[in-house]
Amino acid sequence: MTIENMNPLLTCTGLPAFNLIQAEHVTPAIDSLLAQNTTLMAQLLTSTSEPTWANFVVPLEDANERLSCAWGPVSHLNSVMNSDALREVYNENLPKLTQYYAEMAQNIALYAKYKQLHAHSASMTLPQQRVIDNELRDFKLGGAELAAEQQARFLVIQAESSKLASQFEENLLDATNAFSLVISDQAELAGLPDDVVQTAAELAVKNGVSGWQLSLHGPCFGPVMQYAENRHLREQMYKAYSTRASEFGPAKWDNTDIITQLIALRHEEATLLGYTNYAELSLATKMADSPAQVADFLLSLAQRARPSAEADLLELQHYAASTLHIADLQSWDVSFASEKLRVEKYAYSDQTLKQYFPEAKVLQGLFKLIQMLYGLSVSLAKAAVWHADVRFYEIKDAQGQLIGQFYLDLYAREHKRGGAWMNDALARRRKGDTLQIPAAYLTCNFSAPVGDKPALFTHDEVITLFHEFGHGLHHLLTQVEELGVSGINGVEWDAVELPSQFMENFCWEWDVLREMTQHVDTNEPLPRELFDKMLAAKNFQSGLQTLRQVEFSLFDLRLHDGENADVPVMQVLQRVRAQVAVMSPPDYNRFPNSFSHIFAGGYAAGYYSYKWAEVLSADAYSLFEEHGVLSADIGQRFWDEVLAVGGSRPALDSFIAFRGREPSIDALLRHNGMAENN
Repeated sequence: MTIENMNPLLTCTGLPAFNLIQAEHVTPAIDSLLAQNTTLMAQLLTSTSEPTWANFVVPLEDANERLSCAWGPVSHLNSVMNSDALREVYNENLPKLTQYYAEMAQNIALYAKYKQLHAHSASMTLPQQRVIDNELRDFKLGGAELAAEQQARFLVIQAESSKLASQFEENLLDATNAFSLVISDQAELAGLPDDVVQTAAELAVKNGVSGWQLSLHGPCFGPVMQYAENRHLREQMYKAYSTRASEFGPAKWDNTDIITQLIALRHEEATLLGYTNYAELSLATKMADSPAQVADFLLSLAQRARPSAEADLLELQHYAASTLHIADLQSWDVSFASEKLRVEKYAYSDQTLKQYFPEAKVLQGLFKLIQMLYGLSVSLAKAAVWHADVRFYEIKDAQGQLIGQFYLDLYAREHKRGGAWMNDALARRRKGDTLQIPAAYLTCNFSAPVGDKPALFTHDEVITLFHEFGHGLHHLLTQVEELGVSGINGVEWDAVELPSQFMENFCWEWDVLREMTQHVDTNEPLPRELFDKMLAAKNFQSGLQTLRQVEFSLFDLRLHDGENADVPVMQVLQRVRAQVAVMSPPDYNRFPNSFSHIFAGGYAAGYYSYKWAEVLSADAYSLFEEHGVLSADIGQRFWDEVLAVGGSRPALDSFIAFRGREPSIDALLRHNGMAENN
């Protein structure tokens, strides 16, 4: 029996065999595939035949896809089912892969072959031309044009950066998991929702302690900050959460030095490649033209939002002092006071609303929306999964043709990193006479079912689900069959959030919500009166929320624009807050130490993408508003011009093809209640 027969990571013929994958499979699979790929590369580069798409690009893509088929599930498992054994082999093999791709990007002979292909690309399809153009750009960004000594240093930078990013995420996960607060008197939990209290009791039993055990995972931390009447408890939890992976905890999990090293390495990488700073390098693959343009965009948005934010804060401070007897509103009071104020102003609470969003009904409503917009059906199917809670679905068109597949992993649990994300499992790709069906991982961290009750989602969690599903549709509904620009591949980073943020808008539509709500006890749909209150509260504190996102984005940009190389990270953040924030957290807050997006998640000098893409998504959605938000005609147009084309053309071209003009910020300001006439 060959190693291929025994090792599930070496069978790249479909969906991953999660029921068979073990930590011991990883190293043999990666070593074998890297050896095969190196041999193939040598053969392709020594061939005297004129390189063509068929004899050069396709074999190379086949080889690298096999490597992705092996590493993709490992990387995914490391995020959702982290264990000591898996972490060890992940960290053992990550440097090998980093080096492989970095060396490939610097391979002069390979670069020359792609230049030959580019010289004869007129006969290729437009997606193929786009792939070649992207490859040539990436060779330059990968250091192919550097001198040998510089190339060697560039490889070291890539390896170190990759290792540090992985360590950052591990430290944050370990610091989050290590915290627990055991409460012996239930009175201290006053105000917390019943399901949160029950989950805390179950966690205590599981860990052999008496009372109620609180954690820093989202389904526990969020409700404590929002509902706990006990101010001291809120402060305890806030301090623990905001100092994770910092000098206030165990030194082995402190991310402070990692941040400093990553910023320095990124700046060195950028200057090696001839850029003034890392922000310029980051924007080379994005829609935005320059760091100055991004800064102007963010500061303009902050200026528009500031009056609303100041009014929001003043209202909250006054309410907290006069009604809650909190004279000195602090960071650990904001969510609590905001929830109380919202209930008073709009006569409903998140907990009231949550009872109308049981998981099954939400999914049913989401899938019905997809059917109405795109004529597609979503149904459960069978596949090997990594945890009993994970489900697998198929998307089919009106003729019953399989379009895409996705895994849904909704609940928070230990050994699963926080947040929500979509990752590709397989890309749509033509392989001879066979068409590979795309597949995606959709991951969230919502509360699991408690007792005999189903999982209940807050409206914010429903929005998160729609957001990630939008990413999924972008990947799954592509009609492009070239791997490099199929689905989300090749899409500019600051445009990749367009389809996800676009989907969020439907969470505020009556015709959508009434189909996806059913009270967990009475089975009644969401009352129109309650929906109207939600709508009235939609822009509650939108000024504060906008400034918060601008603060994160501007901080990210300032860290990477080369202007603050010798300035401590926390000082950079304080300067940004002085410029745009209306309220600052306590001095001990170490937000950067848990800012995974930019230190471990690919958003370095790119966090602004969320607000940038929000302009695109709001403006795209305004066409639906003009023609009917459930218009199948506009839905088909969005599919054809945005989702279907993937990365096969510039995102701005796709937007203009859909909207009929260049993007405007007006719709975003209107959606956020910050239009000029407000």
